[in-house]
Amino acid sequence: MKNFKQLFIVLLVVTLIFAVGCQASNGKYTDGIYNGSSEGKFGPIKVEVTVEKSKINAIKILEHSETPGLSDPILEKIPQEIIKAQSTEVSAVSGATVTSNAIMQAVQDAIKDAQK
Repeated sequence: MKNFKQLFIVLLVVTLIFAVGCQASNGKYTDGIYNGSSEGKFGPIKVEVTVEKSKINAIKILEHSETPGLSDPILEKIPQEIIKAQSTEVSAVSGATVTSNAIMQAVQDAIKDAQK
């Protein structure tokens, strides 16, 4: 029983070391600046995505034809959520699904060449 406990502890330590090592190099993307676009509700949405240290660091909305004022919170929130999640699979804003999805798709279009 004592040998089993020692073996279990060794396996646990090795697993933790491996997990921490993988997490440190968890970046998915090649550094650079990438552009993408997708069709929004009233026209194309064009974005610029900056990748630094293998992670999405910034997303700029370069161009859009969405309704001024109404779309501003969505154009701000969705990029922030993508950066936070390091994924384009984030929740769409209720009532602005088309615009939300278009931003996610434009970012996905931008980073497709950056994916490792």
